[in-house]
Amino acid sequence: MKIRSIIIILSLFASFMAGAQRIAVLSDIHVSPGGANEKALRLAVREINATPYDLVVVNGDLANEGSDYELTNVKSVLDSITHPMFIVPGNHESTWSQSAVKTFVDLWGNDRFVTEKDSLILIGIACGPFMKMGNGHIKQEDLHWLRDTLRKRVTPGKRVLSFNHYPLFLPDLDNVQDYIETLEEFPVIAHINGHYHRWKTYNMGGDGSGSDLPCIMVRSLDLGKGDYGYADIEVSPEWIHVYNKRIGEPREAKYAFPATTEHAKAKFPERPALVAPEGFTVTKVWTDSASVFTRLGFDRNNVYFGNSLGYARAVDKNSGNLRWSVPTGASLFSRPVALKNRIAVPAHDGILFLDPATGKAKGKAASKEGPYVADGLVTPDGKGYIQGAFKRIERRRPSDGKLVWSYDSIFNYCQASPTIEGNELLFGAWDTNLRMLDLQSGKLRWVWNNGSPHNMFGPGNVVPVIAGERVYVVAPDRYMTAIDRKTGKTLWRDKSHRYRESMGVSEDHTRIYAKTMDGELVAVDATAPDFRELWTIDLGLGYEHAPCVIVEKDGYIYTGSLAGRVTITRADDHKLIASLPLGVSEVNGIDIDPYTGDVFVSLIEGTVYRIGRN
Repeated sequence: MKIRSIIIILSLFASFMAGAQRIAVLSDIHVSPGGANEKALRLAVREINATPYDLVVVNGDLANEGSDYELTNVKSVLDSITHPMFIVPGNHESTWSQSAVKTFVDLWGNDRFVTEKDSLILIGIACGPFMKMGNGHIKQEDLHWLRDTLRKRVTPGKRVLSFNHYPLFLPDLDNVQDYIETLEEFPVIAHINGHYHRWKTYNMGGDGSGSDLPCIMVRSLDLGKGDYGYADIEVSPEWIHVYNKRIGEPREAKYAFPATTEHAKAKFPERPALVAPEGFTVTKVWTDSASVFTRLGFDRNNVYFGNSLGYARAVDKNSGNLRWSVPTGASLFSRPVALKNRIAVPAHDGILFLDPATGKAKGKAASKEGPYVADGLVTPDGKGYIQGAFKRIERRRPSDGKLVWSYDSIFNYCQASPTIEGNELLFGAWDTNLRMLDLQSGKLRWVWNNGSPHNMFGPGNVVPVIAGERVYVVAPDRYMTAIDRKTGKTLWRDKSHRYRESMGVSEDHTRIYAKTMDGELVAVDATAPDFRELWTIDLGLGYEHAPCVIVEKDGYIYTGSLAGRVTITRADDHKLIASLPLGVSEVNGIDIDPYTGDVFVSLIEGTVYRIGRN
């Protein structure tokens, strides 16, 4: 009787497991060459290879700073996995990247994947933020690919398991509503993510969304105190079983969910209406099919930008018609610059010089090392074109793009636009340093840093300010610092607010503006010898860290947020008069059209807006 019972149980178990898939999920492995996580990953790989997994998914944050060295190193470890393996990047591959996220695609062939095992479709896409602080973002072209791919692959009986590094709720993913509504078109059984380095379950869209589709946040490789491991997931026709697998120990059950495809849809609040304040007009100039990571360039007729598919575009700023579109081969992060008779488009392999009327090539300056991701500009006298790059900053002739000088003593990449005042060129880089150069010769005048040895705490993505005899900067160390303009010596440092990377100056150069991580706008007296706060207002943005430059124009102060809002504040009485909901994604920058005085902004979701005065 006992033997017969065992046979029945085994038969039921075999029937239950028929068509089941077993998946190892490595997330947030954060491997630095030679570090403890590399050693733990090698042990995990050995264990995974000895276990009958059907698939292995590496779900983002493979490295720490996304350098080519880090990525090549971690790939050498992951390449020893013997099971079919699929990989998507995380924010540590896309927020900071030596190659402007190109090396990841070069090494692994793509930053998204789809595969099928029996009736199960596994699909994963990349997320940002891309080369700047901000919320996570799904590229527009990836949303299109996700929908098109699943429409082709999903047939009766098929089920979908979704992967992304980020969880499916706000504020983590700015366009999470578009992502969720796409997934809801298909028979999805669950979503798997990492990012938070801990176990958690939640419903798609977050608490109170109405959805009951299970989302599983899985552990990181290192949970601390010697706890190294990964997720072990089994999907049968009826159930999803999730296990915690510590390296060298038996797996332990964490969660179990019915593998159903029937779920209530997520509920989202109605998106706010866009209403221009009195005396202003707000016009959408362009909606792109891809994401846009660049600020904007202008000439008399067009506005110029680049997108995540690598196309440099010229759009008629009055009609919104596309004038031309030129492929460059990889995502663009640096704004195009209008020179005398050509448009300079900094790209992954050099600067393209294009005809402004047709987009046809008029020459190219090849990159010495690494991509161009910094914002360039023309000198006030029109005689120089300044462009930051990887480990250098250059001056070129606007007439033909020829190199005049190159300052090469930088130890990481430049990103934000430099600041020019007289014969002084001021800029930060991701090597912890702020530098002042002689504009004409390119020779170093002085170098300053905040004392932190960590690159990510330096002034790498802030447009610094020069006012009077002082230089001002804010950085991820959350200080505002005043520096002597002639010597580079620190005059004062203030931490009364949580400043971060977003700043500007009034038109008369008497006030320094900074946006805080609490969504405040702070004005500081630029004429006082010591720190003197003039006023602070709450912009109503909440938690905020978009590195968007602040601009005062005709008595109004414009700021951009990480969630698609542009605020307008009157400078004379510092009253907030508008908070414009232009979208859901980060505002790349506030740019002034030098020909009309209009304010233009681009959003990562691929839109360009013009804000004009009546």
